[in-house]
Amino acid sequence: MTADVVDRLADHKTIGGAPRSELEWLAAHGSLRHLNAGDVLTPKGKSVEGLFIVLSGRISIAVDRGTGPHKIMEWRQGDVTGVLPYSRLVSPPGDTVAEESTEVFAVARDQLHTMIRECHTTTSILVHTMVDRARVFNAADLHDEKMMSLGKLSAGLAHELNNPAAAIERSASLLEQRMDESETAGRALAGSAHLTDRQLAAIDAIRASCRPTRDRVVGSSLAQAEREEAIADWLVGHGMDPAIADQLSETAATFEALDGLASALDQPALEHALRWVSASCSGRSLAYEIQEAATRIVVLVGAIKGFTHMDQATVAGAVDVRRGLADTVTVLRSKARDKSATVAVEVASDLPKALGFAAELNQIWANLIDNALDAIPQGGRVDVHADRDRQHVVVRIIDNGSGIPDHVRDRIFDPFFTTKPMGQGMGLGLDIVRRLIRHNDGEISVESAPRADRIPCRIARRSR
Repeated sequence: MTADVVDRLADHKTIGGAPRSELEWLAAHGSLRHLNAGDVLTPKGKSVEGLFIVLSGRISIAVDRGTGPHKIMEWRQGDVTGVLPYSRLVSPPGDTVAEESTEVFAVARDQLHTMIRECHTTTSILVHTMVDRARVFNAADLHDEKMMSLGKLSAGLAHELNNPAAAIERSASLLEQRMDESETAGRALAGSAHLTDRQLAAIDAIRASCRPTRDRVVGSSLAQAEREEAIADWLVGHGMDPAIADQLSETAATFEALDGLASALDQPALEHALRWVSASCSGRSLAYEIQEAATRIVVLVGAIKGFTHMDQATVAGAVDVRRGLADTVTVLRSKARDKSATVAVEVASDLPKALGFAAELNQIWANLIDNALDAIPQGGRVDVHADRDRQHVVVRIIDNGSGIPDHVRDRIFDPFFTTKPMGQGMGLGLDIVRRLIRHNDGEISVESAPRADRIPCRIARRSR
């Protein structure tokens, strides 16, 4: 039996290259285990019993991070899993399950210290396997976090784009109607009288007064209703149909301009002129709304491109932190609005460009600001400060939440640690931030006090 196991270990893809004496040691200190499809080798949260050498079949691990189980790794014949030499693994983040009839050779955890001493080549092979496994797990964590961030980003973007898109659809529909009304009123006005230069000037004056401008102040619903009622009274007082008061009230036409037009025109030319002016002004306003809504879409798309850094390769280089922070705040605006929160960004005028990976730095800002928004109360505030400190660019995220409790402060960067309710957090956001910070040769720390959490990030500035 032992000789047969040794032969099977010698044919194993991963450890088959070890000296036969080491394989004989393994065979003498381990045991064969048979698993049927669906059997759990190691349950989530339970201690891993030892080293598992897969001789046949297939084993996988799936992790549920709030959206259902997701397979992150698989081991087949020729692979090794379980506790590896010098590994700090205690329990898996999900159930390790046999996908089909599987046979593994198991070496108990308490035998690993002796194995390290007796089997040097095997230990070296398994350490390299552990490094590769850690790399795969890290890549899976990063991928899942990016997908979650992309989901949040997509939801926020859809919400933000829906408003201007709906405004364009509504305004375009009304614009066609107003153009028809303008043409009808124009024909009626032309047929009712031959206008003098003075009368044309009066019409042009009221039309000019209702051109939409960016700095126009939009009144409250009550003020708008009062204006519409006052214009309806003015129309009735001049013997006209008050039905056009609705359109006229939405323009910036003053009562002085209306009185000027009334003094220049008699009935029925006055009513035709006002119908034409109101339709014309409404059309201009709708065209302006379409332009503004389209501009908002362009700005949002530009912010998304800047946030994801779509147009550039992921190589370390000069990064405009000012632009990255602005784009990040733009894509998180929907979440901030839902909490009636204020997100203020203050960037030093002499802030240099940082040296790093633009998309990764933007991911850092997004995770930190997103966490800060989760931490603050309704109507709270998040401040983002960016300045220089000798050879570094320092970005500080400050929120007025309740503060990080002392007993969890040292654990907030641990993977899968979260203080959020079940289903609202996976405990990966800050772990990802720390890994990305390290990848960009930066530093991150936490300074917590009641109603004043501060998370400073230090990134090397670009050499000049």
